Amino acid sequence: MSIDTATGEGTIGALWRLACLAARDDPAFLCQQDGGWAPVGWREASDRVNQLGAGFIASGVAKGDRVALLARTRFEWTLCDFALASIGAVLVPIYPNASPAEVEFILGDCGVTLTVVETPRQLRRLHKLALVEAVVMEGESDRPSLDVVAERGRAALAGDPSCLDRRRAQVCAGDVLTYLYTSGTTGRPKACVLTHRNFTAMTEAVTAMHVVTSDDSLLLFLPLAHNFARLMQYTAVREGVTLAYCRDFIGVPKALDALRPTVLPGVPRFYERVASQVRGEIDAAGGVRGAAARWSLAVGRRAAAQRDRGSQPGPLLRAKLAAADRLVFKRARSRLGGELRLGVSGGAALPQHVAELFDAIGIVLLEGYGLSEATCASHFNRPNRRRVGTVGLPLPGIGARLDVDGEILISGDTVFAGYLGDAAATASVMTGDGWLRTGDVGELDDDGFLRIIDRKKDLIVTSGGKNVAPQKLENALSAEPLVSQALVIGDGRPYLVALIAPDLAEVRRLGATRDQVEQRIDTAVKRLNREVGKAERIARHMVLDREFSQEDGEVTATLKLRRRTCAGRFAAEIDQLYKDRLSSA
Repeated sequence: MSIDTATGEGTIGALWRLACLAARDDPAFLCQQDGGWAPVGWREASDRVNQLGAGFIASGVAKGDRVALLARTRFEWTLCDFALASIGAVLVPIYPNASPAEVEFILGDCGVTLTVVETPRQLRRLHKLALVEAVVMEGESDRPSLDVVAERGRAALAGDPSCLDRRRAQVCAGDVLTYLYTSGTTGRPKACVLTHRNFTAMTEAVTAMHVVTSDDSLLLFLPLAHNFARLMQYTAVREGVTLAYCRDFIGVPKALDALRPTVLPGVPRFYERVASQVRGEIDAAGGVRGAAARWSLAVGRRAAAQRDRGSQPGPLLRAKLAAADRLVFKRARSRLGGELRLGVSGGAALPQHVAELFDAIGIVLLEGYGLSEATCASHFNRPNRRRVGTVGLPLPGIGARLDVDGEILISGDTVFAGYLGDAAATASVMTGDGWLRTGDVGELDDDGFLRIIDRKKDLIVTSGGKNVAPQKLENALSAEPLVSQALVIGDGRPYLVALIAPDLAEVRRLGATRDQVEQRIDTAVKRLNREVGKAERIARHMVLDREFSQEDGEVTATLKLRRRTCAGRFAAEIDQLYKDRLSSA
C-alpha cells in the first residue's frame, strides 16, 4: 500500500480510506430495510465511519480499549468495525447466538470496557452487560444509541476537525486489531490476538488470487463474528465489490432471489442443504422428467470432469450441456439467485460430492482451509486452478509444509500474535523455528494440492491399534440427503459405531416415515462399509430423533461438531450400541 506511514500504513483503517477514495459509482453496500435492500454509496459510508470513529473517541474509547460487538450480520456491524479499527480500539466480536455464559466469559476474560449490542433485548438477556458501558444499534433503551454516538462524532469534528486524523496517525500495522475467540470444540475458548498486519496480509493474499472483481456483488449472511465472513467483508471493500447483508439464515432464499449475487460465501452445511434439495428432486422425479433430470446430471458431470482435466467440452457435449441447462440446471441455479458464478466454502470440510454436484450444474464452488490462529485461510482453490476434493494450494505469501506426522504447519504474516494471556498455550502451537502447528493432519498430491485427513486430536485409535480418521467417514455418511450430521465413535473401542442425526427439513419435505428414514440411512451405512477397509467399517449405528443442536452447545457457530460434548450427551446411546453388538456376538 502506498500510504504515508503517518496515516497508518498497512492498517485496516488505511484499507477503508483507500477504498473510499477510489470514488466508485456502484453502491458500496446494500442494507436490509423494510423488507427490501437500500443502496449506500461510498461517500455516505465514509462519512458515517468518520462520525462513529470521532463519536467513539468522544465517548472515551482510547487506543487499545476493548470494545465488544454483539450483533447479527448487518451494515452497522461493518461501520463499527472500520470506525473502531481507525481509532486503534480492539474489537471483540461475539456471536449473536452465544449463550449468556459464553458472553460473560468473553467480557470478563479480555476486559471489555464498552459493548455495542444490536437490540435492548440483548441487554436484558445478558446480566453481565449491565456491568459495562453499552451502546444499542436499534430500539428504545436507556443506553445511548449508535445514532447518539454518531451525533457526538459530528459535534467533535465540528469543534476539532483533526481529532480523528490525530488518532488515526497513532495506529500502526503491528497494533492489535481484534481478539478473536475460538469456537471452542474442546474446552473453553481462547482469544487469538490478531493484528492489523495479520488481516491486511490476509486480504492482500485473497486479492492476489483474483477471486472477486469490482463487477461482482456479494451476499453475506454468515456471522461477521467469524473471521471467514470478516475477511470476505474486507476483501469486498478493498476490491470495490457491492456487499449485501442478510441478517438471518432463514431470509437467505428471499435475499438470493431479490439480489441475485454473483459471489456467495457460505459454510459447507449451507451448500450441503442446497445439494440435498437438488438431488432429492431428481431422485423423486419419475417418468420422462426423472429420466431427463438424471441424463442432464450425467452430462454435467462429464463436462465438469473435462474442465477439471484442463480441457473444454467438444461441440457434441456442449450441445448436450445446453439442453441439460434448459431442462434442469437453470432451475437448480435459480435456488441461488440465478446469477451466482462462485460459491466460497469455509469454516469446515466440504464433502466432495457437494462440490461435484455444483460443478455439474454450472456453479464453481471453491473450498479453502485455515484457522483462527492463521487469521483465516492458508490454502485455497483458485477459480482457474482447483482440484475438487482438496483445499487447494497455499495462498500467496503464506508458507506451508507437513511435519513428520503429517500435521500441517504454516508461516507468514497471517500467523497470530498468540493467545491472550496464555504464553504456555501459545508456545504449544508454535514450533521452535516459528511455524504454527494447525492440529490438522493433511496429505499433498503430486501437484501440491492439500487434502485434509482429520483433526490430529480427533483421530480414533481403536483397541486393536488401528488409526481411523472419523471426519472422512462422517462426510461420506452426510452425502445421504436424509442425513444432517454423523458422529463416528471408536477411540479405545474394538470397532466403530455412529450416531446419525437426520435432516429433519428434508424428511418433512419428502414426507418420509421413520422406517423409510432408517432404511435409507441403513443403506448408506452399508454402501460406505463396502468402500472402506475393515477397521473403518461402522459396526452399528443409531438414527437419532433430532439434529445436533447449536443452542445446546453440541455444534459450534460454524457448524462443527463438539465431539466431546456430543459423546457425553449421548453416552447412554453409545454404550447401548456397544452392548447390543457384544450381546449379539
